[in-house]
Amino acid sequence: MKILECVPNISEGTDLDLVDQVVDQIRQVEGVKLLDYSSDADHNRSVLTYLGQPEAVLEATKVMALKALELIDMSQHQGSHPRMGAVDVAPFIPIRGIETEEAVDIVRQFGRFLGEQGVPVYYYEDAATRPERVNLAQIRKGQYEALPEKLKDPEWAPDEGPAEFNPKAGATVTGVRFPLIAFNINLNTTDVEIAQRIGKAIRHSSGGYRYVKAMGLALEEQGMVQVSMNLTNYTKTPIPRVLETVRMEAARHGVTVAGTEIVGALPLGALEEIVKHYVQIHDFELSQVIEYSLLG
Repeated sequence: MKILECVPNISEGTDLDLVDQVVDQIRQVEGVKLLDYSSDADHNRSVLTYLGQPEAVLEATKVMALKALELIDMSQHQGSHPRMGAVDVAPFIPIRGIETEEAVDIVRQFGRFLGEQGVPVYYYEDAATRPERVNLAQIRKGQYEALPEKLKDPEWAPDEGPAEFNPKAGATVTGVRFPLIAFNINLNTTDVEIAQRIGKAIRHSSGGYRYVKAMGLALEEQGMVQVSMNLTNYTKTPIPRVLETVRMEAARHGVTVAGTEIVGALPLGALEEIVKHYVQIHDFELSQVIEYSLLG
């Protein structure tokens, strides 16, 4: 059976009733399993995770997007996380029995659908139409506020939809990618500059780990700061390596780690390195887990 996952991020994390209305659209699509959804008030963002047969996942993403576009007004949006649109990013991840090319075709169908709704759409990662659009951060540079001028530049004409600013919807980025892990580390300080320095130290774009994207954010409601990360290839840069580096960098500033969080679902394989590192079972394999054998 072909299994495709989608992990859209929508630009609402404070109005939980609104988020539930968007999520309910996914629940109503037969053949799709909702794995997780979580909202962050400081980020003002929600991450939804679901999977199923490719056509069903495409349908769920379409109806989810329509409801998000109906309910979210980007002209009123404020949050600490970078964003461009109501449906900010919608990555599709091949899980089982589906090749990248087939997943890209699903992405193209979704992109054309959103474009027909009047939303500028950009393709990224394995669905990118040009090298400078592979990286999400490059596309999202300047965020929502930069869109009016950005869309006037022929170099940034969208892949789908009108090259016109849509103040309510903003723009959407969609593509096919490897399973990433959204991993956040909270620090016992209110000094956001410390989190920003650590984010700069570990992210690839400024000399850090090859498969880490990171930034520092203030969590004002919690009275602390966060190093918010996407680990884009957990097999090359595992969670323990990143956590221990952040712990070391924080100690330089006299700060400790308050806790960590994983947003959304993660591959079981990502837990293997955690067991090896922290329990020191260096020859541990997932085949030793009873439940793993039931997965077939």
